[in-house]
Amino acid sequence: MELIREKNLQGIILMILAMGFFAIADTLIKLMSLLISPAQVMFFMNGGSLILFAFVVVFQKERLFDRRVFAPILLVRYLSEVVGMVGMVLALAYVPLSTVGAILQASPLLVVIGAVLFLGEQVSWRRWSSIGVGFIGVMLVIQPGAEGFDASVLFAVMSMVGLSVRDLTTRMTPPDMASVSLATYTMAATFPFPVAWLVFNGEHVIPDGANWGMILGMIAIGALGYMLLIKSIRMAEVSIVSPFRYTRLIFLLIMGVMIFDERPGLMILSGALLIIVSGIYIMWRERRIKETVTST
Repeated sequence: MELIREKNLQGIILMILAMGFFAIADTLIKLMSLLISPAQVMFFMNGGSLILFAFVVVFQKERLFDRRVFAPILLVRYLSEVVGMVGMVLALAYVPLSTVGAILQASPLLVVIGAVLFLGEQVSWRRWSSIGVGFIGVMLVIQPGAEGFDASVLFAVMSMVGLSVRDLTTRMTPPDMASVSLATYTMAATFPFPVAWLVFNGEHVIPDGANWGMILGMIAIGALGYMLLIKSIRMAEVSIVSPFRYTRLIFLLIMGVMIFDERPGLMILSGALLIIVSGIYIMWRERRIKETVTST
């Protein structure tokens, strides 16, 4: 029992570190978007991640190629990754960090809905109510009817939908496929998109205004966050560490205030709080249900 608690504590620490690194990577993406185009940002982010993940696959002696990479569920995952990444890059380029962070935190709510629709999971009225509260929070953040509504915020919604589908399909991927191998296949499958985006825009692959220190930092820090996330989930109980994903929003709020002088209003902060509370409640209910089933 003591060993489980120790591993859970280590998993929580790794999860918080992972979210901190993701927030730093998000900040670097936003800073890079001031110097180069979103297509170029995605090209470096995607290509750099592909190289790093492939290196880790070889180092860990996992499969660098698997015939199952063309399975329908993986093709859906690749497509959703493209949608999520494009939405993320565009949102970080044009929308305040705090707003992007708040909207992305609603992703677990969509995953639950997808699990009901496509995996046949049962959800009680309590969790449905919590999902409803979470989406009220999303509306408070987006403020679609407000004067001066910025349609760019829909890029963050686009990213949330894409990443939610990606997380949902991850549950249906072959369980014996290593996580780092899956990440490599995904990066390889999606890499042609930023290349095509650059060609379509008539842009150079190597931009004149590139800050290579920031580019390398964006790639390395993002990849490190991803590795810590995987290690956290594999080390500890998912229901214990998952609520700490929401620390990413706290880090983004801090980054937004310190670096970009953002001042999120009461509506955005209230919406973010509703999203976090509803998400944590859903995870808590899932844990209670599993404990009840196990005890019986």
